[in-house]
Amino acid sequence: MRAIMLSGAAVLALGSTLALAQQRPTDLLPPGFSQPPPNPTPTPSPTPSRAPQPGPTATPARPAAPPSTGGAVVQPLPAPTASASAGSDDLANLPTLEELESLSTDELDERLGLRPRFDIPPAARRSTERVGLIASSEGGMPAGSLARQPARLVRAALAGMNGPVVSRWGHILLRRALASRLAAPEGMDPVYFAALRARALNAMGEFAVSRALVQDVDTQDYSDALTDAAIAAYLGTADIVGACPAVRLSESRDDGRWRMLAAICNAYAGDGTRAQNDLRRALSSGAVDRIDALLAQRYAGAAGQGRRAVTIEWDNVEELTPWRFALATALGEEVPENLMGSAGPYYRRSAALIPALTGPQRVAGADLAASEGILSSRAMVDLYSQIYAEDGQEGDAGTTAVRLREAYVANNASSRLDAIRAIWGGDADYGRQVLTAYAAARLQPSEAFQSDSGALIASMLTAGLERDALRWRDVVEDGSLGWALLAFAQPGEGGSVGGGDVSTFIDAESRAKSRMLVAGLAGLDRIDGGDYAEDLGIDLTRQTRWTRAIDAAAQAGNPTLVALLAGLGMQGNSWDRMTALHLYHIVRALSATGMQAEARMIAAEAVARA
Repeated sequence: MRAIMLSGAAVLALGSTLALAQQRPTDLLPPGFSQPPPNPTPTPSPTPSRAPQPGPTATPARPAAPPSTGGAVVQPLPAPTASASAGSDDLANLPTLEELESLSTDELDERLGLRPRFDIPPAARRSTERVGLIASSEGGMPAGSLARQPARLVRAALAGMNGPVVSRWGHILLRRALASRLAAPEGMDPVYFAALRARALNAMGEFAVSRALVQDVDTQDYSDALTDAAIAAYLGTADIVGACPAVRLSESRDDGRWRMLAAICNAYAGDGTRAQNDLRRALSSGAVDRIDALLAQRYAGAAGQGRRAVTIEWDNVEELTPWRFALATALGEEVPENLMGSAGPYYRRSAALIPALTGPQRVAGADLAASEGILSSRAMVDLYSQIYAEDGQEGDAGTTAVRLREAYVANNASSRLDAIRAIWGGDADYGRQVLTAYAAARLQPSEAFQSDSGALIASMLTAGLERDALRWRDVVEDGSLGWALLAFAQPGEGGSVGGGDVSTFIDAESRAKSRMLVAGLAGLDRIDGGDYAEDLGIDLTRQTRWTRAIDAAAQAGNPTLVALLAGLGMQGNSWDRMTALHLYHIVRALSATGMQAEARMIAAEAVARA
């Protein structure tokens, strides 16, 4: 290559000489314009009245310019500089043709120094001192609440969040804490702190919130951990191109998914040919599976003027991955039923959040997302309203949409209650109770509905409609499920709860619900838990490493740290993973740090779902 470049320079020099020999430049100025103007005769100045001062030294006259000959003026080339010499040395370090063939485009850009270093001008860069979405004035946690907390404790709490939270209200509380605009603990890198929070949000299924959180950090400040969390968030929302700033500014990696992402980003940056070549190279090298490469080729081909047809073949594909699901969803490619049927809850949570899917496709994951706290009751109503408007009464989703409409606009209360019961079905799906929260709140309390009062109150409390639920105080029986839920719905101190009613509840309900009732009321200081703990087989005085940590955070009055430790203590897929001891300490710590409303809703949910 050096020889080729030198020969090219020689040809360029020869071509310049030939051009000068063929035609010399012509002077187009009229005669006399090329001569310098004569120096004007100085005008004598008047003699000053003061004493004469020594004048300045006379400046020698400028030599006259030589007459123009009309020929070409050749400017001498400047002497070689240090940078030019360095450039000559760099030519010797250029890769050989064999090396060029083995390098990917990203590796070549990095080798030649062509990879961009930043995508935001320095004057527009944002500080990482506080990263998050919700300010304390907007309902978020205090910005400096973790600044002086032990970094080791905060790191352990965030790193331990590897899955969903059993409680819907616990999920909502933890999401608010993770999304708050917070300063990192002293001694912890703020970018690493943001990466831990984004990773925890992804584990909870909050991909949209995680994506917004990572976007609050300038891409050139990304670490490897934050890049991984960002890509997971973009895949969870099927926003493939959204990951491109992080991919193009980060160092290239060897894994196949990264190479496919880089190729897709190149395609949407205007280099479709380069992208397809990279994808074919990745497929031929065995770095990626065929189905992954086909999906990437189809997605990259949609950019620019791509006209290459790609047929997606799901034959012999035995596993669904986040990459395949995200690309197929973005492309409108239907995933085979056998793969979706065996897929885990990750894909149901992701499907519930992706607007590119149709309403019936999102419904499959909407119930799960609602029961976990990802979707609100209003979001569920909006989803089924869209289904009713677009798809009518077709399919199970259409039938539920019709029933939901009846739950709001039926002619009488009995018909509305029948529609609510039909939506619940026989499996008592908690996500369906979230769906009917506002419809249940519209029912007037009546003795005729006493048998359904517990379920109706539980449905209202999924959306925090405690005032509507408290209207049923004169309808529910003492010691019933509805009574227990209203014992938590009562705001403020609420007063003590009658021991006879607690005993009645314990005799009538399951042991699991009874344990949660006692733990919740004891945490709110509305009963003496010791009176019932021994009979129910729970020890509220037992201490663990986690109980000591959350109690210390409550004593320090730190709501953010309490929320993080509460989320850590509620890790699991079902209420079977939740113990009365954990509920007791969570409710007590939340109440002590000014979050009594969250404490009451978590306790009520525990009784309803246990």
